[in-house]
Amino acid sequence: MSRRAVLTAALLGHALLGHALPAATWLRPVRRLTPRVAGRGGPRHVALTFDDGPDPASTPLFLDELDRLDLRATFFVLGAMLRRTPSLGRRIVADGHEIAVHGWHHRNTLTARPGRTSAEMRDTVHLIEDVCGVTPSWYRPPYGALSAEALLAARRNGLRPILWTAWGKDWTAAATPSSVLEALAPDLRGGATLLLHDSDVTAAPGAWKSTLGALPELAARCHAADLTTGPLRDHGLHP
Repeated sequence: MSRRAVLTAALLGHALLGHALPAATWLRPVRRLTPRVAGRGGPRHVALTFDDGPDPASTPLFLDELDRLDLRATFFVLGAMLRRTPSLGRRIVADGHEIAVHGWHHRNTLTARPGRTSAEMRDTVHLIEDVCGVTPSWYRPPYGALSAEALLAARRNGLRPILWTAWGKDWTAAATPSSVLEALAPDLRGGATLLLHDSDVTAAPGAWKSTLGALPELAARCHAADLTTGPLRDHGLHP
């Protein structure tokens, strides 16, 4: 048995006790065994999601490009970023996109002091409701680290935890549009939930440019495969 298989088996074994699985969902082998959390959707649909905004330096460019491509997406926002530029949150919704919760700050929920994750999730939900006039349905933990507290807090706030089935690895200084597409390619199929970023607030400066540059070809590849691309609300999932 490979080292990865041994690790996965061990994590799942501990998960039976109710502890390890939430923390381990960021691991690809575990996400494959938890398709509901990973965001595996309908067979002809690809969910397009963006994390870490809204960022006035980059998010408007994404909104412009998505409009040009006639695409809609789900934006997982940070409360601290939304509070700085509430007008961008309103534009996300006005442009027909979906807004969701990524936390208040980009903190690992596994290392947060008790109570912080719950309070910040609640505050982000309330801010989205106050600023954007909508109630969010989805929660993606920073770094994909879903702690037990985060899981319970999401349930209390009516949020469904969602991770991803494919990511563009678009947060490094070396990322390019081609590298983003190459990273997505192995898992770019019907039912996929794509993780991308519309901000460099937790990434290398300007890393978002690689994602923005990849969007036209990404849309073309999905269209060529007869796949519809859109937000999580259209992904065949129900909170």
